[in-house]
Amino acid sequence: MTDDVRNIVLGVIAAGISGSLGWLARTYLLRRRLHRKQAFFGLPAHSECLLVVNRYAGAEGSVHRYDVFALLELSALIKDCAAHAQIVTHDVAQQGFGERTEFCVGGPTSNQRMAAHLRTLLPGVRINTEPDPGPDRVAFQIGSERYRLEPGTSEYVLLARLTGGQDARPVFLFCGQRAITNQAATRYVSRHYDKLLRKHGNKSFALLLKVVNSQAYGPDVVEVVGDVTRAAQTPAPTTPPASHRAGS
Repeated sequence: MTDDVRNIVLGVIAAGISGSLGWLARTYLLRRRLHRKQAFFGLPAHSECLLVVNRYAGAEGSVHRYDVFALLELSALIKDCAAHAQIVTHDVAQQGFGERTEFCVGGPTSNQRMAAHLRTLLPGVRINTEPDPGPDRVAFQIGSERYRLEPGTSEYVLLARLTGGQDARPVFLFCGQRAITNQAATRYVSRHYDKLLRKHGNKSFALLLKVVNSQAYGPDVVEVVGDVTRAAQTPAPTTPPASHRAGS
């Protein structure tokens, strides 16, 4: 074997080894990322989860189109984790939580299971469900702070990941003032779960998000108002709340 042939053979072998090592490293990183995503959402491969659907106000048995979009966002996320979803309406989801991951979509006026979760898991959150079309309609009160709806301009949504124990599967709440904010929250958690994982790990948290100018930008422009976990888990005080409007 001449030196030239030997160099070619050694080069091919080195390239093969480098390619194999690169493939193995990439596969390891992808699997590690998938396992972290599955752990955060409580969705190990081939597991079952629950999608709790709300109803469109004023229309029995129908779902608002933005809530349908939210369910599509969640369905893609569930598929990425190689898990399976069972879709149930809010009024027939009569079961506990912790055995299966649950994604609950909609405010307490359209989703009675959401109302139950808020009372049980986040007693510091109060949402005005009165039909009065005044300035406090569907306003959020979290602790001593109040967040009012300004349709199409400044709208709020609560995004929460809650667990009942170390081995319990999480419950995800997407509780918005309007249907488009529910979609904004599902899109936010799908896109930024890695950031949430780094900050909160696999622990419970509640974030208040603000959807900015949805009439122009849809569900895409979202600001994090703050981490409201402690206030949301503490029963609300009886003192008059402060009000927040757009730009505050």
